[in-house]
Formats: sequence, structure tokens, C-alpha cells
Amino acid sequence: MTPLIEPNTGFKFDNVKRNQLLSDKGYMTPTATKTGTTIVGLLYKDGVVLGADTRATSGPIVADKNCRKIHYLAPNMYCCGAGTAADTDYTTNMVGSQLALHALNTGREARVVTAMTKLKQYLFRYQGHVGAALILGGVDVTGPHLFTIHPHGSTDKLPYVTMGSGSLNAMSVFESSWRPNLTRDEAVEM
Repeated sequence: MTPLIEPNTGFKFDNVKRNQLLSDKGYMTPTATKTGTTIVGLLYKDGVVLGADTRATSGPIVADKNCRKIHYLAPNMYCCGAGTAADTDYTTNMVGSQLALHALNTGREARVVTAMTKLKQYLFRYQGHVGAALILGGVDVTGPHLFTIHPHGSTDKLPYVTMGSGSLNAMSVFESSWRPNLTRDEAVEM
């Protein structure tokens, strides 16, 4: 018995013959287009390393080759952002301002967990409608810290993290190479 409608699951190879015919006639075959952001962070013995690419895309088009994705929050912490550039910029600027006021009111440097709490509460309030996926890293009186903050407000505290479209590739490097007590040079090289 044959089904009336083909299921839409699994791999489809319908275009293999078409692509071969195009190639045989000298035409370029369709290729995948890379879009999106990759942001990473990892802890080492005495601190945190954060990294990000610099391309901003709008669909398959590179809109900006020098986009700032590592945002200043306070002298002791920075935040990487993936998602909607305007959302990540606004969110990090707003929390950076709140941390500056906190430091002025208390006379002390803000803790990284304070920034994480402010970021996650803001994102949770909008239930994922603010398109900001963040990696927060910093050092305070309790040591180095690294957090991921997802657009809906959930957080993780891990020794190494990746987010964005290239996160699986970056995570494979970290899983195979990361170990406790890395030196700063080893962490930057990774």
C-alpha cells in the first residue's frame, strides 16, 4: 500500500538530478550561504576570555563587516551579544548604565552576578520578544564568572559557552581542548 501524500520529514534528494544537469551545462550549482553570529566565552585560571565575529548580516547579505558585538558593561565585565543588533546594543547599554549608578550609590564595583540578574530580569519581562542572546563574563571579588543569558531570560553558569549559528563548531573545539586552570595565553589561543 502506498501513501497518498509523501511525508515531509527526512532528507530530500529531489534536486540532485537538477544540480547535476546545471553543473554539466557549465552553470554554477546552488551553495549554502553562511549567516548569523558566533559568540564564545571561556574561563581560565585568573579570568575570562570573550570572543565574537564582527559581521552583521541581514538574511544572506552582509550588512556590516565591522559590527561591535562585545559590549562594555563595567570596568570589570563585558557582554557578547548575538541576535538582533539593536536589541543587544540597547539591552547592554541600559544595564551598563544601571551598573554605573549602582557603583556610584554603593561606592563599590558591581558584581558579575548583579549584571546577570539585571539582564535576565529584563529579558524575562519581554518573554523572548527582545532578540538578545548574551554571554556575560567578568571578574569581581569572588573570582572570574561566565554566564549565558538566553532571550527568554534563562541563564547558565559554565566554564565555557558558545551561542549563535556557529556555536556547535566552537563548542567542539572547547569540549576537546578546555581544561581547568588554563593560562591566559592558552585560553586566548583556543
